[in-house]
Amino acid sequence: MAAATANTTFPKPFPLTSSFKSSIPISKSTLPFSTIAQKLTPSRSLHISSSLSQSSSNPRSAAATVTPTTAPSQDFISRYALDEPRKGADILVEALEREGVKDVFAYPGGASLEIHQALTRSKIIRNVLPRHEQGGVFAAEGYARSSGLPGVCIATSGPGATNLVSGLADAMLDSIPLVAITGQVPRRMIGTDAFQETPIVEVTRSITKHNYLVLDVDDIPRIVSEAFFLATSGRPGPVLIDVPKDIQQQLAVPKWNQAIRLPGYMSRLPKAPGEAHLEQIVRLVSESKKPVLYVGGGCLNSSEELKRFVELTGIPVASTLMGLGTFPGTDELSLQMLGMHGTVYANYAVDKSDLLLAFGVRFDDRVTGKLEAFASRAKIVHIDIDSAEIGKNKQPHVSVCSDVKLALKGINGILESKGAKLKLDYSAWRQELNEQKLKYPLNYKTFGEAIPPQYAIQVLDELTSGNAIISTGVGQHQMWAAQFYKYRKPRQWLTSGGLGAMGFGLPAAIGAAVANPGAVVVDIDGDGSFVMNVQELATVRVENLPIKILLLNNQHLGMVVQWEDRFYKANRAHTYLGDPSNESEIFPNMLKFAEACGIPAARVTRKEDLRAAIQKMLDTPGPYLLDVIVPHQEHVLPMIPSGGAFKDLITEGDGRIKY
Repeated sequence: MAAATANTTFPKPFPLTSSFKSSIPISKSTLPFSTIAQKLTPSRSLHISSSLSQSSSNPRSAAATVTPTTAPSQDFISRYALDEPRKGADILVEALEREGVKDVFAYPGGASLEIHQALTRSKIIRNVLPRHEQGGVFAAEGYARSSGLPGVCIATSGPGATNLVSGLADAMLDSIPLVAITGQVPRRMIGTDAFQETPIVEVTRSITKHNYLVLDVDDIPRIVSEAFFLATSGRPGPVLIDVPKDIQQQLAVPKWNQAIRLPGYMSRLPKAPGEAHLEQIVRLVSESKKPVLYVGGGCLNSSEELKRFVELTGIPVASTLMGLGTFPGTDELSLQMLGMHGTVYANYAVDKSDLLLAFGVRFDDRVTGKLEAFASRAKIVHIDIDSAEIGKNKQPHVSVCSDVKLALKGINGILESKGAKLKLDYSAWRQELNEQKLKYPLNYKTFGEAIPPQYAIQVLDELTSGNAIISTGVGQHQMWAAQFYKYRKPRQWLTSGGLGAMGFGLPAAIGAAVANPGAVVVDIDGDGSFVMNVQELATVRVENLPIKILLLNNQHLGMVVQWEDRFYKANRAHTYLGDPSNESEIFPNMLKFAEACGIPAARVTRKEDLRAAIQKMLDTPGPYLLDVIVPHQEHVLPMIPSGGAFKDLITEGDGRIKY
C-alpha cells in the first residue's frame, strides 16, 4: 500500500467536534492534513501564522512558514485546575484525551505503572487490556484500519517495548496511523543496562515514521500533539513516544498552547495537484483504448471519488490486497485483486492495457512480479502522496505527488466539464475482459465430503451479505479471504499486507470490534496464525466482544506447504503443525482453547454441515469459534511464481499432484 490519503471522512466510533481555523483564507487542498486535524483533534486547531500561496514557486520555503500550535479547547474540561501541578503521567493521559482518544490497548509494567495509574483517573479513556503487547499493537492497528482514526497502544520498557516491534513494522509498511507509548527507565539510568532497559527509540528508528524520547516533562503536550499530527498527516504511519519513569512522576503545570516544531516535515507535505498535470491525465485517458485502474490502500479514503471517476469513464478496476473495498467487489467493472494470487482477468487487463492508472499504490513485488514485464505495453500514470514511491520501482510517464482524494476530485471536475466531448467508449475492452472472466473464473476443486476452504468463505460472504468486517492472519486463508469474500466498502478488510505478520487476525478483530460496536466482525484465520496470539481469547471474553472466529484448520503451514509441493518436490520441512505421533487426531484441540476462556465453540468436518454451522456461529450472541477442518492439499490459485510474469501464470493443480 502506498499512503492513505489525508483529507478524509472517517467512520467515527465516537462523536468528535472541532473546527479548522486559519488566520488566512486558504483552500483545503493546499495543506492535505486539514480534515485530519478536524476529525482527530477535537481540542486544538491548526493556526497558520503567515500567508501560504498555492502557486508559490518555492514550496519548501512557503510551507516552512506554517506553524501549527496546540490551543486550549473551549469544550474540553480538565479535571485539574488550570495552575494545579500534576504528574507527568497525568499530563500524558490528558494530552491523549485532548486528541480525542477514547480507547487504548495498554499492558502494564514497572516502567509504565504511573501511566496506568493515571489512566484509572481518566473518565474518558477506556483501556482494553491485551494479554501480550503484540496483541495490543495489532489491536491498535485493527482499530485504526477499521475506523481511520489513529490507534493507541502502551507498553512498559524492555521486553514490553520490544514486543511492539512487529506491529510497528506492520503499521509502517501498510501506512497505518498509530501512536505507541512506552515506559522507559529513569533518565539517570538510561545507558546503564538497567533492569528492563532497551533503547527502543534506536530499535524502532527505521520502522516508525518518527519517534521521541521525552527528556523534559514540559514537552509532553507538544510531543503528543506532534505525534498525532505526524501519524495522521501526509502518508500515515506509526509514531513512538518513549517516556522515562521519572518524567512520568515529576509534578508540573502543563502548557497546552505550545507550537509544533516540524518545519522540515511541513515543507515536505505535498501540495494540491497542478491543473496542467490533471489535464494531461484526462488527455491520456481520452487517447487510450485499453485503460485499467490499479488502486491500492492509498485510495481507502477516496472511495467516493474513485467510484465517481469510474462512473464518468467506464474504466475497469483492479485492486491490490490493501486496496480491497475501495471499489465494490460486486460491481461489474471490478476485476477483483491483481498480483501473485490475483484473478487471471485482473492480471490479463494489466498485461494487455495501454494505460495503467496507478492510484495510491507502490508497485509492490507481489503485484508486479518481474518488473520489466509488468504493464510493459502501457503508459503509466502514478498518483501518490509519498514522493519516495514515485519512480522507486517503476518509472511512470506522468506522476502527481498529491493526496489521491484531491487529485481525483480535480480529474472528475475536468471530466464533468468536458462531458460528452471526450466520447469515451471502452465497451470493446470491457467485452474482452468479460470473456476472460467467463473463461477463467475463480474456482476450486472438491475433496469428497471434505470442506473446500474457499467454499467456507463464500458461505460466510452470503450469510453476512458481504457486510462483515473481516480480519485475517497470514497464509493461504488470507488469500482465499481476499479472493472469495466480496468487499463492498473500504475499511472492511483488515490484513497484514507488507509485513505478512502471522498472529495478526485475532487481535486486529479485537481493535475493530472496539472501534465499531454493533458491527459483525469475523476473524478468518489459519491454525498456524491463530495459535500465535491465541492468548487474546481471554481479552475477547473479558471484554465480551462479539467476534466470530472462522478457523480454517488444515494442520499445516499451508502456504509454505504449497511452495514445498510446487518447488521442493513436496518435501515437508517442519510445516506439519499437528502431533506426528498421532496424525489422525486434530492437534492442538482449538475447542479446548475456547473452552478455557469460556467462549462457545464447535467443529465442522463435512461440507453438508457447514452452512448450518456458520449460521449458528453468526446467530450466537457474543464471541464464537468455529473450527473448520479443511484439506491441506489445496493450493491458492491462480499463482504467478515469485519474480515471474503474466505468461508464467499457474491455474491448475494441488498437493495431490507431483511437480
